[in-house]
Amino acid sequence: MFPLAASRAWVRVHLGCVPVACSWPGWIRLPATMLKIQQLQLSVLAIQVFVLACFFSHHYNSNNHQAEKPARVHVLIISSWRSGSSFVGQLFSQHPDVFYLMEPAWHVWATMYQNGARVLQMPARDLVRSVFLCDMSVFDAYLPAKRTKSAIFQWETSRALCSPPACVFFQRTDIISKDNCKTVCSKYPFSKVEEACKTYSHVILKEVRFFDLKVLFPLLTDPSLNLRIIHLVRDPRAVFYSRKNISGSLARDNKIVTEHKKLAEDMAIYAIMEEICKSHVKIYTAGRETFPGLFQGRYQLVRYEDIVHDPLAEVAELYKFAGLSFTPGLQSWVYNITHGKGLGKQPFDTSSRDALKASRAWRKNLPYPQVAKLQDTCKEAMKLLGYQLVSSEEEQKDLSLGLLHPLKPQATSTLSSDS
Repeated sequence: MFPLAASRAWVRVHLGCVPVACSWPGWIRLPATMLKIQQLQLSVLAIQVFVLACFFSHHYNSNNHQAEKPARVHVLIISSWRSGSSFVGQLFSQHPDVFYLMEPAWHVWATMYQNGARVLQMPARDLVRSVFLCDMSVFDAYLPAKRTKSAIFQWETSRALCSPPACVFFQRTDIISKDNCKTVCSKYPFSKVEEACKTYSHVILKEVRFFDLKVLFPLLTDPSLNLRIIHLVRDPRAVFYSRKNISGSLARDNKIVTEHKKLAEDMAIYAIMEEICKSHVKIYTAGRETFPGLFQGRYQLVRYEDIVHDPLAEVAELYKFAGLSFTPGLQSWVYNITHGKGLGKQPFDTSSRDALKASRAWRKNLPYPQVAKLQDTCKEAMKLLGYQLVSSEEEQKDLSLGLLHPLKPQATSTLSSDS
């Protein structure tokens, strides 16, 4: 049994109760030595009951306060190579509320390159889940024991890894170029990646290595994740043209996509495009038609051509979907980066460019026989995603002819623009 004074002190020190909240009932008295032993025992028992009640009330209120804390939002951008995904990733990376990584599953493919794409989707999914939860120990299987944060693929494209607590040379609200970040932020310890991740309300990852939404079902049904999917597509003819210009940079990935089949070089690119187009059909139908209940409010299709046609409106919709504010500073940056003069020919280049002109480059430069063959390869995906076929070289090069049809009403955008 606690003495009365000691019980009061224990309550105040260990539970932090304020006097009003934990004031003693008026009927509890300690008339010193005049109380009988039986009355004293009853009084002390009542005090102990009160102590327990106050403890459980404190514990309950503390848990309720934690439960009211907003859940972290997780967004996965899925696309294919040369579809503008690096650019879309930057739209999110530069937001001060976002922790962003560009293709963390690259490490899975780089380490387990002897396998094909279908086998690698499962370890890629598991890595993505761990990164979403800010558990960066998952990289232990893919990186050397002694490493800095710069060991992560394309780490410098993440504004979160270029600002506090990951790097002190910039502020979170700064628009940070990857070149500036790489110059001064590369030597920070790897532990800063996890530390930084835990300080953001949104964790957003971009991946080009998922070919079927079904493999992501465990993430969508995971109660620890609040996962949303952004599915970025681009006109296959523009993707084909861009891939031809940088084919050497994608050699290893190409082998994995084709399951290491031995194909002639002129045939391999069509085989790869066939897999990419099939994957877009699978992802689209799963997200919009086959499993509408599972993906209700959590799947959004966006076409690259819609973004470059009206960047501010489309980015506003993407931010709304992710639960992010579109600040005036970000609006200015989005406008400037899409209204430059260059074409952005370098892989992973997100510098200022004339985005609309770049999206049409295939119409001027790609030989029509290749266009016709690709259209035959990808006709199902092109029809589903609203890309009009061309039937001659004249149609292809006639830029007054729009090649983009409106999507279905529930789609992100119904704008009709030229590709």
